[in-house]
Amino acid sequence: MTDQTRPVGPAIENWQVPPVPADLTLEGEYARLEPLAAMAHAAPLFAAFDGHDWVWDYMPAGPFPSAAAFRRWMDEAISAGDPVFHAIHDKERGAFGGFASYLRIKPGTGSIEVGYIAMSPQLQRTRAATEAMYLMMKWAFEAGYRRYEWKCDALNRPSRRAAQRLGFSYEGVFRQATIVKGRNRDTAWFAVIDGEWPALEGAFRRWLSPANFDAAGRQRESLSDLTLPLRVSDDPTL
Repeated sequence: MTDQTRPVGPAIENWQVPPVPADLTLEGEYARLEPLAAMAHAAPLFAAFDGHDWVWDYMPAGPFPSAAAFRRWMDEAISAGDPVFHAIHDKERGAFGGFASYLRIKPGTGSIEVGYIAMSPQLQRTRAATEAMYLMMKWAFEAGYRRYEWKCDALNRPSRRAAQRLGFSYEGVFRQATIVKGRNRDTAWFAVIDGEWPALEGAFRRWLSPANFDAAGRQRESLSDLTLPLRVSDDPTL
């Protein structure tokens, strides 16, 4: 018998170790994600980011002085194995507008993070951008992951707002977690767990439905309003 004065977590039963994401193409109504490849994606993505150096402010790499430098970085990043990068194609515009990755992939404990996300101004605030995040989360939970994480520089308020909008619950700040580009970084943590996914998926589907947009493409219900009751805790800084 378990000593009730020394509680332990519930046993994990009937759970199988999920696969590592590899060679995934995720297709949606507005977005397609495909494995990042320098030959196919370096040129269009460099063009999408060109002139918008602020996109890289909180990223471990960039900005890049040339298309050749960007391609060299991409070749090296892809070869690392973790993160696993995906290019994001905006189907409405017919153009690649950014990339995102799975990283800190731990199949043995069922944990995976979405991050290293870079979206050009053309992709930001589009249905394709939101659907890309939905498709990545959907794959992770359907593959059997138990925990889906989002981490960002604690000073990156747009990223913190994006996490909340997408239904992630706030879990706190790890102070002096790392050093990025020679500067201290405190890291804000957010997560969704598998038990929360069914209701959250319903919110995504409702927001992405064509019925949620008027003839001018304006949303009728915001995703933040739909995910608000599903979040366990909110970021107190927002």
